[in-house]
Amino acid sequence: MLNSFYIEDHIKAALKEDIGFGDITTENLTDDDVALCAYLNTRSDGVLCGAEVFTTVFKLLSPKIDVHFYFKDGAIIKKGDKLADIKGSAKYILMGERVALNYIQRMSGIATETRKYQSAIGDLPAKVVDTRKTTPNFRMFEKYAVKTGGGALHRFNLSDCAMIKDNHIKFAGSITNAVQKLRKNISHVHKIEVECDNLDQVKEAVNAGADIIMLDNMPCSIMKEACKIINKSAIVEASGNVTLESVRSIAECGVDIISTSAIVAKAPTLDLGLDM
Repeated sequence: MLNSFYIEDHIKAALKEDIGFGDITTENLTDDDVALCAYLNTRSDGVLCGAEVFTTVFKLLSPKIDVHFYFKDGAIIKKGDKLADIKGSAKYILMGERVALNYIQRMSGIATETRKYQSAIGDLPAKVVDTRKTTPNFRMFEKYAVKTGGGALHRFNLSDCAMIKDNHIKFAGSITNAVQKLRKNISHVHKIEVECDNLDQVKEAVNAGADIIMLDNMPCSIMKEACKIINKSAIVEASGNVTLESVRSIAECGVDIISTSAIVAKAPTLDLGLDM
């Protein structure tokens, strides 16, 4: 998912933002030829994500910096684990420290939160997926973190799938009108999803031939009825107010997908530190 050119372009922009016209602290304390050995350690349990991104920050500052990770993305890490050694120019290690940590802490936090949600479902077949409630210009990294944490992915952007929401229904006049018009105009490779608030809308979406039906903010008793109505004729997605405590109950309703912004928007950063 994360091609090297995409990572590098994003990190270059981040370094420009952070370094500005120069690191006046580091550049006036040390010279290029002063060597340093640092260690990336974890101060909390979680799932590692962003090792390549972390490494690329330092490689862009100086190709001579050596970064060696002891864990791969997706690995379970425990408080106190040494994750990586970073050796090379003290100037560039100190200069890149904050940007590198910002990436890996954020990505590992999302991967950790996602793992909690998917694990809560247990052996049920439902998949936890993300939403478009992501950080602007950081979506690809966040989606990679969701995948690393064991989750699945919703659409990457507005061009992936036609999703008919409440305002689209109002604009089109009905679910049937919206589905028919989209089916006529979009490519055959694109699916159509309809967001439904009640069982009448679910029935209309089924009859209109929707590929995916989202059950939005429905109680479990209503979701079970909706799944019976749909009867495998479409992919069933549940969304709205999904919590770690409720996600298994939702999965037990028979839905295929559970989408939640919580695994990204509410995920705390994982406490990692660079120790010299």
